[in-house]
Amino acid sequence: MELTIETIFTIGLAASMLLGIIAAKLRLSPIIGYLLAGVMLGFFPAVRGNHAVISEFAEIGVVLMMFGIGLKFHVGELLSVWKVAVPGAIIQCTATTIAAGYLFHLYGQSWPAAIMSGMAICVASTVVMARVLTDTRDLHTQVGHITIGWAVVEDILTVMALLALPLIFQPYASSPVINSAATWLIFTIAAGKMILLTAIVIALGKYVLPKLLTFIAETRSTELFTLSVLVLALGIAAGASRLFGVSAGLGAFLAGIAVGQSEFAARASGEAIPLRDAFAVLFFVSSGLMFNPHELISHPGVAIIAIFVVLAITPAIAALLVRLLGRPWETAINSGAAFAQIGEFSFILGTVAYGLKDPVSGGRLITDASFNALIAAAIITTALNPFIYGWARKVKLRGKCRDICREALPPANPNRCIIIGYGPVGKAVYGRLKQKKNAEIHVIELNIHTVKDLKRQNIDVIYGDALRPGILEQAGIIGAGILAITVQIEDGFEIIKRARSLNPDIKVLVRRDLFRGSAKYRLIGAEVAIGEGLISEKMANDIGKITGVKA
Repeated sequence: MELTIETIFTIGLAASMLLGIIAAKLRLSPIIGYLLAGVMLGFFPAVRGNHAVISEFAEIGVVLMMFGIGLKFHVGELLSVWKVAVPGAIIQCTATTIAAGYLFHLYGQSWPAAIMSGMAICVASTVVMARVLTDTRDLHTQVGHITIGWAVVEDILTVMALLALPLIFQPYASSPVINSAATWLIFTIAAGKMILLTAIVIALGKYVLPKLLTFIAETRSTELFTLSVLVLALGIAAGASRLFGVSAGLGAFLAGIAVGQSEFAARASGEAIPLRDAFAVLFFVSSGLMFNPHELISHPGVAIIAIFVVLAITPAIAALLVRLLGRPWETAINSGAAFAQIGEFSFILGTVAYGLKDPVSGGRLITDASFNALIAAAIITTALNPFIYGWARKVKLRGKCRDICREALPPANPNRCIIIGYGPVGKAVYGRLKQKKNAEIHVIELNIHTVKDLKRQNIDVIYGDALRPGILEQAGIIGAGILAITVQIEDGFEIIKRARSLNPDIKVLVRRDLFRGSAKYRLIGAEVAIGEGLISEKMANDIGKITGVKA
């Protein structure tokens, strides 16, 4: 039966939603559900025959995923833990790749294929890691800082590998011999292209993109801004791929870095996340579709090696490195446990390698058996990781080591306030808060001119829509004491629900110019200021009562 593109897209999303919900209800990562959705759909010839269509959608997900990583990538985030994260990630990836490659080679794979298989399983999933750390309230502890910083370095190394692989192996698709001189020439040309591409993207980010996005933001059209983010991510990715021969994902990563250095970073991230998530789901479905249970049954040893490396070798290497780099054993053990899983970047590497030819054996650079083992290992290790990390947190060591990695999230801080909107009311509330010593105030504003003016005044402001995913988190909602909604927002109730889901103890003040709907806000514990002429005074007074600042 011939399926239309719309039907294939809908089937893929529907299956992902169903199995993702089941996985979430079982307290597992939804990624497991997405992979299983692909495995399940693989048993239907009509869907499996259209794998190329799903792969095209999945490529959009990869591009948006890399764009999102670039948006949030800041060198400053690594500085506090760079002495551990940078050397740790480099040594751990290298050691794991060599150890796994040796085991795969013993099982009969050629050295290029074995090393490629090892490289694919040495990269942990930042998504899974962040989810586990958040669930255990460890994201903002020493362990969280180290592991997330470490994972960022791994992502950078993976991006470099994605660039290098096609340049090394594509020219030798029909040749079993690698010419070292040609390889160095390829790397030299690639480095030149990379430097040129980076310079162009940086120039765009500094001189062109801010003006373009300012012009679009002035239209106050959410649709146009979303379209502009998509055009930038996909356009730069496609241009980088066509003109410079690099992967589209790398181009998107650089585009994200360029936009991320501007005041538009938060809003661009908020606009891209929903689209990224929808298409990224199809990436996992596409990977699951490639799973062949018969291949796994025929070569069970490959899967056993992959799972053993991910669950035992990688955590052991990571834990040992953290300890050798000066952190206590408790931190080291927890950090190692966080790396006992693989995810999205493993599949990206595996997918790229699956399309390249092994110059020694003449087969694929990553074999069918290894790719199937990669999927099986991802499903199993992602499912087990929360339990492994939970067990590691219970380990208590005797002696002089102190359990300094068990820091809890900070309690609600009345000195930290988030203000949504900086009109007359927001300005009055901000002024009252500034009277309090040590006040930490974050403003969320959707008027780009106001944002630029506040930045000139050195006021902490985020340009974005508070309804968009990630905006409240970037403003510091977790641990904040007060949320003040000082502008009329049609969906203010949704903002409050999201804020309370992230921080149940936060005090919320809401501007309402009409009595209608006020009871709904009060029902969830929000203070409501009513009356156009009294709003500024009442909200400021309410802020004063909470913070102890007198009028």
